[in-house]
Formats: sequence, C-alpha cells, structure tokens
Amino acid sequence: MAVQDTAIAFYNIINGRRRATSQRTHRGTDPRSDQPLRPCPVASKDDLDDAVAAAQSAFRTWADTDIECRQRALLALADLLVVEKEMVSGIVCRETGKSRFMGGLEVEHAVNFLRFNATQFLPDEILHEDAEMKIISTHTPIGIVAAICPWNFPLVLATAKIAAALLTGNCIIVKPSPLTPYSVLKFAELAAAAGIVPPGVFQALNGENELGELMTLHPGIDKISFTGSTRTGQRIMANAALTLKRVTLELGGNDAAIVFPDVDIDAVAGEVAVGCFFNAGQMCVATKRVYVHEDIYEEFREKMVTAVKGLMVAPESESILGPLQNTMQHAVVQRLIADSREMGHRFALGQDQSTVSGHFISPVIIDRPPDDASLVQEEQFGPIVPLLSWKTEEEVLRRANDTESGLGACVWSRDREKAEEFGRRLEAGSLWINSFEKPHPAGYFSGHKKSGIGGEWGKQGLFSYCNAQTIHVSKT
Repeated sequence: MAVQDTAIAFYNIINGRRRATSQRTHRGTDPRSDQPLRPCPVASKDDLDDAVAAAQSAFRTWADTDIECRQRALLALADLLVVEKEMVSGIVCRETGKSRFMGGLEVEHAVNFLRFNATQFLPDEILHEDAEMKIISTHTPIGIVAAICPWNFPLVLATAKIAAALLTGNCIIVKPSPLTPYSVLKFAELAAAAGIVPPGVFQALNGENELGELMTLHPGIDKISFTGSTRTGQRIMANAALTLKRVTLELGGNDAAIVFPDVDIDAVAGEVAVGCFFNAGQMCVATKRVYVHEDIYEEFREKMVTAVKGLMVAPESESILGPLQNTMQHAVVQRLIADSREMGHRFALGQDQSTVSGHFISPVIIDRPPDDASLVQEEQFGPIVPLLSWKTEEEVLRRANDTESGLGACVWSRDREKAEEFGRRLEAGSLWINSFEKPHPAGYFSGHKKSGIGGEWGKQGLFSYCNAQTIHVSKT
C-alpha cells in the first residue's frame, strides 16, 4: 500500500485558487483500516455561486480558444498526472482501499482519457448544397458543466468528464463523491498551480448530497453529467427539468455474461472470474450474472471457483479484490449473502466469511439460484455473483434481457460471428465479445432502459457536451 503523506492538505479549487476556509469539514475513511483520513472542507452555497460566476467569466474566452490549444491543454494535464503518479495513485489507494496496482492503473486510465480526447475534434459538416443553399452542421459548447462523480473509480470517471468538457470548450465544476474526494481535489489543485487552463475553466468542490442538489438546481449551470445510482439519477433529471439543463446520466447495471458450450473452459472461466470480481465487483459494468450452457456448466463452475481462489491469494499490492469502499455498500452485499443463506441457495464459494473483517468480503459464487432471487434481480456492486445454467439461445436471451437495466453484456464463444449476432439482440448499451467488460476511451458508453440517459466517451460522446447548430447559407 502507498504510505499516506500526513502533510498533504486538501482544498476546494475555485477560480484557480485553493479555498481552505469553510464552516464545515468532513473526513473520508480508509476502507482497509477503517481509520479517518485528512479533513476536507465542505463547499457552501456561496462557494458554489463563486465557482459558477468564475466559470461564466471564463467561458466565452475558453470557448473561443482554438481546438489545438484545448488539445494541448489536455496533453499537459495528462503529463501532469504522469509526473505526479506516485502521489495521486497513493491518494486513490487510501480513499478507495485499492491495492498499489489498482491505484496506479486508475491514474494510467485517467491519462488515457486525456490523451484520447486530445486527438479528437468535431469539424463542420456540409449536410446539403445546391445552387441556392448550403447547409452546414456545426457544434458549439453548452456552457457550464457540473460533473457529479461516484466513489468506485473517483479519478478516472471524473477525468473522462473533464477531458470531454474542456476539449469541446466548456467550463467544468467537478463534485467528487464525499466518500472519495481527495484525488479529484488534488488533481484540480495541481492543474491550477500549473496554470494549464485559465482560472474558472476547471474547478472542484467537495460536498455531500446537499451540494449536488444545489448544482442540479443552479440556474447558472447548463449541463449535469452524472455517474451513479438509478435512483439518484431520477432525482437529478427531475431537478434539471426545472431549468431545462442538459443531462447525461450513466446509471446502474446488472450485466449478463453468456457462455456458449464451445468455449475453452479453462481460459474463459478465468476471464469471467476477473470480469466479476475486478475491483471487488465495484464497477458499473462488472459481470453481475453469469449464464453458462448446461453442457459445460459443472466443469465451468469448478474452473471458475479455482480461478477466483487464485485471485484471492494474489499479493496485497497486486490484488484486484480490495475491501468494499464504504459501510453502506458492505451492508448491501452482506444482505444479499444473508438472503441466499436464508433461501437455501447453494454456495459454490464463499459461504464461510468468518476469516474476513472490516470492509472486506470474501468472494461469493452462488450455484444456480432461481431467477427471482434478489441476487439475480438486483445490482450487487460487490464480490458476489450468481452462476446460472441455460439450455436454448431463446431462453437465455429472454432471461438476460429480463431486467430494468441495460448497461453492458458479454458473449463468449469460439464462433465470433455467431456471438456477435446473438449479442446484438441483448438489450445493453455496450457489448463485449470474448472479453469481460473493458471500457475504452474510444467507445461510446451509454445505457439502455433504466441504465441511463445519453452517453459519454468516444467521439460520439463529445456531442453530449455540445449544442448542435445548423447554418443555412443562401446563395441567391
């Protein structure tokens, strides 16, 4: 684990300056030790108003800056994270409980988002032209973006929003989760000190639900980009409607993995295990339901159990299995374990939790629970998954789609063409063929059904940070 630097302090970043003064502070908790972390100032309504005013003052100049300048700014932010990787990844480890490997990976992925977006642009497009009229499609920045971010990948998910917003000429105010505010606040502070973008373009405010609600209602904020639970997303959408804010909502998922009988069982069982338990299952597109064809089910189950046991003995510094980040999510997973015990479900792995403590939960695999079990119907967001069998393609398609969520899905088969054809019938925004869920900066990320509104990432995701404008040029 990274060693905490007790000299590191944290600030809200407003108009390019550190603002430490606050009537309130709060502390995050180290999930590994359950010890409080450093105090962090809680932003007030006045702080938010000041940040919005600073963003409005900076917006027109930043929006008029040429795209090459904004691309260079993203590359400079990426280089800054590379230089400060050890410190920033250490902060990520402390606030999330991740291993050194996982903390470093989060910084690397944040860098990847910045560098990918630095290669993008949205050129004008001529939609129609004849002797009388030329019609041009162009895109302009929306204005002031508020990014409300989650606790599971605090740095990378915030950075993806920052990169897209800045490239398209918007100003952004980031509110990290109050459970994990530290890495985002430090990134904003480092960026401000380096002078990479003008004051007011990239700001960060720490706060709890009250601050998030103020953002969704603030008349000076033009767009909300939110990643989190479906329930919170519904409330944000209702609040944003009062001022007709643009919204992008990336919400919950209950992702299915469909395993066909022709797979290499040894290889695929190990890959599926990683897809289920990466970051201890605390990932919106983690595999949360595994459907294995009945012809290979017994052997696949045993191989997957063996693979998960292998993950459990990895060195602490390299583990992908850390603790649950917070007591609330720990309680959710414990409730699902208790429910499976009460309902008499068979534990293929993880029945004995007596050797773990604190926020840790030993990985759990439930062997063929009924489809109406809570574990199958709900998003677990933790290290517990149901393993289910199937017989026909139409049957498993119906069962996989029988959910209000539609974020991601995987299909595993030696026949890639068949797997893709089947996968296109799954009701999910992102599909992986012969891979567990690996989101990529170039891939548009969106949810079907109650998994979200709109989407982000990739070139297509940039449009969600823009207003469309159609220019009609008369030639007569």
